[in-house]
Amino acid sequence: MAAALHGWRAGERDSTQLRLLVKHYLALLQERAPGASVEVRVPPYAAVQVVEGVRHTRGTPPAVVELAADVWVELATGSLTWADAEQAGRVHASGERADLTPYLPLEASR
Repeated sequence: MAAALHGWRAGERDSTQLRLLVKHYLALLQERAPGASVEVRVPPYAAVQVVEGVRHTRGTPPAVVELAADVWVELATGSLTWADAEQAGRVHASGERADLTPYLPLEASR
């Protein structure tokens, strides 16, 4: 993981490393914000359900966050804020609890 993050920060944007980072940070988000009221989608790599609240089992969840893999890694590492990503149109969030600000960053930016 450390090598993938180091490579990312050095500008090496390899798809294998990117997939590893996306899945790692989504798993970390699941640990820190357990629940199933928000679905976070990072196509084509993964989607997870997080944040306590109304649980959904079928169909579209009550809250959805969708973003590109590079944006997710930037948010998770603190090199981009949620507000800046939203303002720039780099994150698409809808529904209650879709603002992930309380959970980000997952790792401090260096």
